[in-house]
Amino acid sequence: MVVGEFADAVDLLVLGGGPGGYAAAIRAAQLGRKVTLVERAGAAGLGGVCLQVGCIPSKALIELADAAQRTRDLHAAGLSVDGVAVSLERFQAWRGELCARLARGVGELLAKGEVRIVHGEARFNRPDRVAVRTPDDRALFFEFQHAIVATGSRPVDLPGLRVDDERVLDSAGALALTRTPKTVAVVGAGYIGLELGTALAKLGARVTVVEALDRVLPSIDESLTAPVRRRLRALGVDVRLRTTAERIEGDSLVVAGPDGEDRVEAERVIVAVGRIPNTEELGLAAAGIPVGEGGLIEVGEDMRATERIAAIGDVVAGPALAHKATAEAAVAAEALSGLPAAFDARAVPEVIFTDPEIGTVGLTEDQARAAGLDPVVATFPLAASGRAGTLDARDGFTRLVTDRATDRVIGVHIVGPHASELVAGGALAIELMASPGDVAATIHPHPTLSEGLHEAAALALGHPIHVSG
Repeated sequence: MVVGEFADAVDLLVLGGGPGGYAAAIRAAQLGRKVTLVERAGAAGLGGVCLQVGCIPSKALIELADAAQRTRDLHAAGLSVDGVAVSLERFQAWRGELCARLARGVGELLAKGEVRIVHGEARFNRPDRVAVRTPDDRALFFEFQHAIVATGSRPVDLPGLRVDDERVLDSAGALALTRTPKTVAVVGAGYIGLELGTALAKLGARVTVVEALDRVLPSIDESLTAPVRRRLRALGVDVRLRTTAERIEGDSLVVAGPDGEDRVEAERVIVAVGRIPNTEELGLAAAGIPVGEGGLIEVGEDMRATERIAAIGDVVAGPALAHKATAEAAVAAEALSGLPAAFDARAVPEVIFTDPEIGTVGLTEDQARAAGLDPVVATFPLAASGRAGTLDARDGFTRLVTDRATDRVIGVHIVGPHASELVAGGALAIELMASPGDVAATIHPHPTLSEGLHEAAALALGHPIHVSG
């Protein structure tokens, strides 16, 4: 490699080694492209925020917290345990090895595709060229035929509540705790805030959630959130709506709500008010890349921002989801390699690991009506499921939304245990343009939670078995 004003010629350049970036690199390599991937954390950072400090660590913590809580909850079923002790210090060691092992696996996949990994931060200085600043402060230059921007996002900061990784934490800091705080204030009742707040409550913390809006999980249909609200109350989580976090004073977080200012005891404050795309330091203007509201890159259905540059994942519009980025990655790699490809976002499932879990895909009833459709809605209650009974889970449901005119499933919404796993069946039904009759005619195994989808379809057809029609 030549360092300085001379550039190294690159076939396809990928910026970012997260779920979108590494998937794009692998797919491009499968198509015969010679790929170079630039990751600011190098090989150790492969997998990005999701693998290193997001999706994987958070679900690991949630599993640990659920296991502890479930041990307590099953006392009535005959399980007796003399105290449930959780060591977050041991958890961090286990979690560190888990993430490192998964990152090594990503590295091995990239190596099989002969993808070259460059450690550094990239910035465009021409429409076909980037400069990469390495950790030892060298500048490397690459001229590319095509490039894919997959630099992800980062947590939003709040003025007056700057993250210091001691008293005030972002989600990554919360996932790095080595002991459970006695009191925690979570600022933000979106999915990140509620997932973390619920886990910490199960681990023994006294949790207060502060949300400026008038409901929890404001990005999803409100009808899906009632079981979550009830569970939060049962866990002793204090949810304060229409309330803002103002400042820290002593041992407390000062908040302002409908009744004025109040003080919330908080050994730790977790700020979880959203994420912003990592685009402002990329030199996008020099590459002629259009940037819209909030720093999001504007792309077409083939994920191209310009003729030679595509963008995917959290830096483009749509939900900031790893699986969306992975799907966009294939489209971008194929489009830049001359294949016909387009991203169809009609069936991107969203999953929330609250208690109970939420899995939602497609249109809700309100969204269907707003789109001019005539929806038929069938809701099968979790309380009617035998398998749910064995899990001592009664609060939740499976909801099927069908378009009356076309007799097609257009939405599936599940609230309950393992909804994150079950919703994929709903996504498949939508993608295959299945009718409720198709779903009802598909034999689902008993006793399983998957029967909820079958029962909802039968209910939509007017001949349910386990609920009254």
